[in-house]
Amino acid sequence: MPSRNVSICRAAQFALMLRTVWVIAVCASIFVMGPRVDAQTEPRPIRVAVLDLGETPTSLRATTSTWGALSSSSFLLMTSLAESRAAARGVGYAGSLNMTLEEARDLGAAIGCDYYVIGDAQTLRRSSSAQPVYYEAYASVFVVSGRTGRLVLWDRPSVAAAAADQAEKLLLTDLGKRAARYIEAIQRAQAAEREERVQAYERVSAVIEDAPDDEEAAASDGIRLPQPYRRLRPAYTDAASRAEAEATVDVRLDIDEDGEVSRVEIVRWAGFDLDEATLNTVRQLHFRPATRGKVPIPMRVLLRYNFRRPAKEGKR
Repeated sequence: MPSRNVSICRAAQFALMLRTVWVIAVCASIFVMGPRVDAQTEPRPIRVAVLDLGETPTSLRATTSTWGALSSSSFLLMTSLAESRAAARGVGYAGSLNMTLEEARDLGAAIGCDYYVIGDAQTLRRSSSAQPVYYEAYASVFVVSGRTGRLVLWDRPSVAAAAADQAEKLLLTDLGKRAARYIEAIQRAQAAEREERVQAYERVSAVIEDAPDDEEAAASDGIRLPQPYRRLRPAYTDAASRAEAEATVDVRLDIDEDGEVSRVEIVRWAGFDLDEATLNTVRQLHFRPATRGKVPIPMRVLLRYNFRRPAKEGKR
């Protein structure tokens, strides 16, 4: 009997020892893995660049002011102005505010940023019937995604004053105040793009044929291109008129077998509400569907709209 009790006691001690070792191992794994989990969930700063808003003294001061206002955010990691400028010039960027998605992505890749700011800023001498001489300082600010090439936000603050330096000072102050809006737009775009990537991974999209370049090429393949029942043209917007902007907007449409528009995407943006005007117009379109051998088929087409300033009265 004593030997049996000793065996039982030793077995119990051994079991207790194993349990102790297991507890220590679990605690050690929690200690080791804990910081890794935190590191994975901690958001990465969003890398943002600001390119020169022109070459005038006002432009350069507006660039510096915008960069400084954005750099105050702990969510953003700002690329230096000199580094961004050199990268943009290296790929031949000359200040365009009317880019395709591909052009915008290429510029973002060259700079090495998630988002970037481009635009134009000037101080101009003006006159009107109500005020013979005054000065307007304005900035056209475009926030662009370097990953998708999309235009995230456009803005055009404008102020007037009796003297040029006063107008510029007011503009720089206004830009500083508007930076919070730009930061919020970047954060929203970052979250939306992340969700879009998840959905794209989970979604299986139907393959839609791209339209041939012209009717002759389509006919050689036995295809009749989709035709709109009526042609609509987006209006030249008030925002574009105030900015005296001229631009081209390209929009890509997916048209189903019934001739209805199932998907719309701006692939060359212009800002100044011209993109929104284009989207509102094309969503009203109805088509005779594309056919191959008289059988309706879905097709992806590209529509282009050129916006030019209307001629002033007396100059037509």
